[in-house]
Amino acid sequence: MTRRLRVLHLHSTFNAGGKERRCVALINRFGRDVDHAIVSAEPGSMGAMALIEPGLSVHVPFGFPALAGRWGVRRLQTLARAMRGFDLILTYNWGAMDACMAHALFGPAQGLAPLIHHEDGFNADEANGLKRSRNWYRRFALARASAVVVPSTMLEGIALDVWAQPPGKVQRIANGIPTARYGGKGKPDALPRVIKRRDEKWLGTLAGLRPVKNLPRLVRAFAAMDERWHLVIVGEGPERGAIMDEAMRLDIGHRVLMPGHIADPAQAIALFDLFALSSDSEQAPLSVIEAMAAGLAVASPAVGDVAAMVADANAPFITPAGDEAALAAALAALAQDDGLRARLGAANQTRACAEFDEATMVARYAALYARVLGREAFP
Repeated sequence: MTRRLRVLHLHSTFNAGGKERRCVALINRFGRDVDHAIVSAEPGSMGAMALIEPGLSVHVPFGFPALAGRWGVRRLQTLARAMRGFDLILTYNWGAMDACMAHALFGPAQGLAPLIHHEDGFNADEANGLKRSRNWYRRFALARASAVVVPSTMLEGIALDVWAQPPGKVQRIANGIPTARYGGKGKPDALPRVIKRRDEKWLGTLAGLRPVKNLPRLVRAFAAMDERWHLVIVGEGPERGAIMDEAMRLDIGHRVLMPGHIADPAQAIALFDLFALSSDSEQAPLSVIEAMAAGLAVASPAVGDVAAMVADANAPFITPAGDEAALAAALAALAQDDGLRARLGAANQTRACAEFDEATMVARYAALYARVLGREAFP
């Protein structure tokens, strides 16, 4: 009997955000021939585990050393020892960069497996500019990585130019979703604690409620939309109170709904009439692809690759980053024209199916992992 491949995933967090949902999609697609060990730099942030299909070999290793902490040689040696015994090591974002450094410094002596780093973007502390000290640290930490995977052209440029990674090492793989599951009609009671009434219109977003998503900005941009419209923010996180405080300050608390996290985002997006982002930083957000696949028009700041992701006809509604008035104007224009929303949504749906389907994404990741392992196929 062939031994299952052992893959170690080291995450900055494993809550159900975009990178975590992509990781789960790959785990589910790779099936029963791989044994996955998942570690989070935030041990309590493991919500994406609930999205993994039953019956797969996935576990959280007991006693794995902390990924975050005070820098020290002994601590990195301990991390390196903990990474022994795997066939492939996959790291994700800044929160796992100490593991990359441990692999770079002690990988050969410890006989560690190849490491592939996945970089999906930045938190609020780097949303307005990368930190020079972190750039230098990334350069050295990624020295022995077999590949650096990014989902956007912006991150590809940063990895090549700022982090000085060789062109052959940097791999841009577009995020993907099962597009065929989107575009259906939603059930009015599909979300917890809220019901969509027949005469309501929903401006919706999917986001972790974190500062970098700047959801109070979306509340302010939404405030002038007429009473038919409700703002529905699907997700969980520490900014819930700040978002609702802003809604109450503007006297629109009754029109801002936050049902929390849901396991199947397609159920939420099927109820939206318009989709919006308000983030300070994004790269190639899955939520935009999901909105496109569901046939929605999108309003968003021009962060990351969003302007290039949407259909050409939707591009005028991708507004300058940080320009709150422009975002509000885009929402107002889309809200008052049902026909325009329908035309943009249809164009977005066509583009999503052609360029952002999950099967294409999975095939590209499988090919990369196989090449790094010297195999004909993965798994």
